[in-house]
Amino acid sequence: MTGRPLLLLDVDGPLNPFRAAFPALRGYTGHRMHPTVWTARRAPGSRSARRGLKVRLHPSHGARLRALPLELVWATTWMHQANTMIAPHIGLPGDLPVIEWPELFARDPDGLYWKTRPLLDWAAGRPFAWVDDMITARDRAWVAAHHPSPALLLRIHPRHGLRDRDFTALTQWAAGISAGGR
Repeated sequence: MTGRPLLLLDVDGPLNPFRAAFPALRGYTGHRMHPTVWTARRAPGSRSARRGLKVRLHPSHGARLRALPLELVWATTWMHQANTMIAPHIGLPGDLPVIEWPELFARDPDGLYWKTRPLLDWAAGRPFAWVDDMITARDRAWVAAHHPSPALLLRIHPRHGLRDRDFTALTQWAAGISAGGR
């Protein structure tokens, strides 16, 4: 790990705008994939399981993410498969760190998103930006109260994926961390 702030990156929503209204989004390419977390929720041999999950990815996102002054980390249910299935299609290295969730989709006693507590444990006090489509105001308040370093929780709409304004927000946040001497 480097000393740079972390960018904790989800796949579905930010990189794969799975709720997009149009099947062909400008600049995105479609792929059929079989991630373990998805196939585990399908009937074996079903048409859906055979066809695979439709994933839309923008090939320029990798270069734009690598250009940010942040250390990229997968924070997704795809876990290590993000390195083998997603990274090659968007131009990211295939050896990014991965948060290994203790339990997928666990119910939180305080109503937080199931990733929030394990993500804070993994960040271990380091500054981080987190992009995900499921972040809520409750998660933001909990992180602000329980994380000692700066954190940006950036909710990405799953119809749109990462947009120019999101890259701008990440760049400005990172610049603010640098300017603050962190």
